[in-house]
Amino acid sequence: MKNPLYAVWALIGSLLAVSGAQAAQPVDWQVQMQPAATEIMREIRWFNDYTLWFIVPISLLVLALLLIVMMRFRAGANPTPSKTSHNTTIEIIWTVGPVIILLFLAIPSFQLLTLQYSPPDEPQLTVKAVGYQWYWGYEYDIEQEVIFDSIMLSDSDRAAYSKEDRSEYPRLLAVDNEMVVPVGMTVRLLVTAADVLHSFAMPAFGVKMDAVPGRLNETWFKAEREGLYYGQCSELCGKDHAYMPIGIRVVSAEQYGAWVAAAADDVEAANAQLMASIAADRNASVELAANSVQTVKE
Repeated sequence: MKNPLYAVWALIGSLLAVSGAQAAQPVDWQVQMQPAATEIMREIRWFNDYTLWFIVPISLLVLALLLIVMMRFRAGANPTPSKTSHNTTIEIIWTVGPVIILLFLAIPSFQLLTLQYSPPDEPQLTVKAVGYQWYWGYEYDIEQEVIFDSIMLSDSDRAAYSKEDRSEYPRLLAVDNEMVVPVGMTVRLLVTAADVLHSFAMPAFGVKMDAVPGRLNETWFKAEREGLYYGQCSELCGKDHAYMPIGIRVVSAEQYGAWVAAAADDVEAANAQLMASIAADRNASVELAANSVQTVKE
């Protein structure tokens, strides 16, 4: 090959394509938030990092003041305590200082809140998520009638759904039928509940919306990367609250179109076809990577 560098980049791109199809999920000893899959989540991560520049210095300042007070003004070192009732300079500092800090926090906070309620364009797809004790139901607002339930996948059912790979379908997070949405499309999400309070939370999307019986709460997301993403109910809703995960599979527009057409008749069969299509694309990427390596060697 005349340009080995091209082959190297092709290999890297293929490997990224393969890894990009994997699930986004919590990991052991995780400290940071999950990688952002939407613009909203990127802004949330930025705001989290931004606030640390205030929280850390303030915490260190308070710690230093506490240590100074404990050492300098303890009974042994200060047997005759001061009877000072006020200090104008100190009072101005501890009033004006927090106000300035709160302004630096409030302005980007309000901007983020506004962004969360302002989709970039008119939603092209509406999905209604209904919380039950203890699973989720989905209803698609499209020409085809697509309505199904999403229940946590038990170990005994893994083989039936071809979800034996625990790295992609982890215990207590994998579901039998994921919500399926196309990549790059603005999705309106209507959230409600049929019995008690629930909460629809998808960390990688920056989405968390209460599900209240008798009320429709609205939010939105626009996934930027294909993959399988996991969330959970985030409102204590009974004894099986910990066992009602949320799975959202983001796919290409072509794959989504094929899934919608098939899901109108049989959701589980449509999911099986979709998983087969994703596996075929993944195998093609692996084969492309292998061919690129062979070409580089030659």
